[in-house]
Amino acid sequence: MSLVSIGSVLVEKDLLNSFFSCDLHECRGACCVEGELGAPLSAAEALQLHDLPEELLRMLPEKGLRYLRRHGPVEVYQGFQYTRTIENEECVFTVVRDGITFCAIEIARQEGIPGLDKPISCRLFPIRVRKKFGLDYLVYEQHSMCRTARKAGRECKVQLIDYLSPALELRYGRDWVAELKAYVDLSSSH
Repeated sequence: MSLVSIGSVLVEKDLLNSFFSCDLHECRGACCVEGELGAPLSAAEALQLHDLPEELLRMLPEKGLRYLRRHGPVEVYQGFQYTRTIENEECVFTVVRDGITFCAIEIARQEGIPGLDKPISCRLFPIRVRKKFGLDYLVYEQHSMCRTARKAGRECKVQLIDYLSPALELRYGRDWVAELKAYVDLSSSH
């Protein structure tokens, strides 16, 4: 596995030339359901989830609401905080509409309900932020649930870094994303 350094962020080379374009009608929101842990959270995001607006709570299905009230919105594993999952499966903030799993936090934000933002780790998925040498290290997790997204990205020629540009800008800033894209352009011309 080889890495490049863009500013003070390490980037796995695999993600630089990968293609990706998520289609919820194909995957049905599997990333909010599959896995043993919920979304990784920063300390600020975890704190924010302890004060949920009533409008958001009303969106949740009864099972999720009961679980949330009994266990809370955040779980800790090996010292890191994650959104709570229901029996190690779906995130406690999931809502199913027409057979597709959505994030209630994202729906609330889109409907103008103040106070919450979808965790940055969800917005960056399938990229995960890890630490290496004390620096952020971006890793591309190629899950089978995203097979159709990779295929659609290749067919439509949508690069992963372009697809995730808004989330990358939110995390690292517009200048950093421009530097990342310039590196990709330069390396693909050689």
